Amino acid sequence: MVNIGVIGCGHWGPNHIRVFSQSLNSKVVMCADLDQKRLTSIQALFPSIKTTTDYKAILNHPDIDAVVISVPTNMHYSFAKEALEHGKHVLCEKPLALIPQECLALKELALKQKKVLMVGHIFVFNAGIVKLREYIQTGEIGKVQYAHSERTNLGPFRYDVNALWDLAPHDISIFNYMLNACPVGVSARGQKCLGSNLDDLCFATIEYPNNILVNVHVSWLDPKKVRQITIVGDKKMLAWDDLDNVGPIKLYDKHVEKTSVYYETYGEFQLLSREGNITIPNVGFNEPLKAQGKFFIDCIEGNAAPDVADAQKGYEVVKTLCAIQESVEKKGAPVAIAW
Repeated sequence: MVNIGVIGCGHWGPNHIRVFSQSLNSKVVMCADLDQKRLTSIQALFPSIKTTTDYKAILNHPDIDAVVISVPTNMHYSFAKEALEHGKHVLCEKPLALIPQECLALKELALKQKKVLMVGHIFVFNAGIVKLREYIQTGEIGKVQYAHSERTNLGPFRYDVNALWDLAPHDISIFNYMLNACPVGVSARGQKCLGSNLDDLCFATIEYPNNILVNVHVSWLDPKKVRQITIVGDKKMLAWDDLDNVGPIKLYDKHVEKTSVYYETYGEFQLLSREGNITIPNVGFNEPLKAQGKFFIDCIEGNAAPDVADAQKGYEVVKTLCAIQESVEKKGAPVAIAW
């Protein structure tokens, strides 16, 4: 049994409390938040959980094995560092930090302390994303030519980070996972439509090895909630809609062929589109947060590294975010990423 402490009971904290409370292998012992009203609500739902406004009570609790950090982004590094120094395993919400070097420092500290450090890259535990990766890695769709994603809604608005840092960590972690690679360059534009000092939207073009281009659109200012990804291969094409509970993935048997037909006055070849069936695979339903929580507990109990969402993966996402932010500040100028 792994005893859990949750620091931060805002948007995601209560969900973590629910998931770890329902698990057979974990128990939430204590949660912390500065807002007493939130703590009162938690205690009404989970009477056995102790509450506190002092997070240090969790870090100093001798029976708590692991800590979930769900605080504002600019506090992730300091809270994760302190928890590791107190000998706790850590599951930290994304992004792991705001500076790439801080991610590496946390990675080294976790190794030194021999503790599990995991980042909440929740979509790598989404059954649909796992299936997309399978189609790519097995060569079902052929060579990936390009992809694009859209993650939009009207709000919720953040005041600690901009839309890029709020939403794009999901998409970057998804594409890094599916393509099994890290970006080599980016170009991006953002805009402050609402007049605050934070960008409300961002359009980022991300280049991966093998000449794969990925476009990511994130926004707090959009009439529709959209969570979609399209992946175009030279044999087949994929579309994923996270809000479609019936058939989130569609596999299109479509591709383009180059023929050797020559013309006297136009071009050297002709492009022919080939269209086949549309397949809707049975993906199955899972709650990604529950799968993520189970993986975290399994890593602790098995003394294993959380390879799909470890500190190295967190570092790769944060370094990419920093490059995109640099490009935004330079009005879309390309920024190379060296690893």
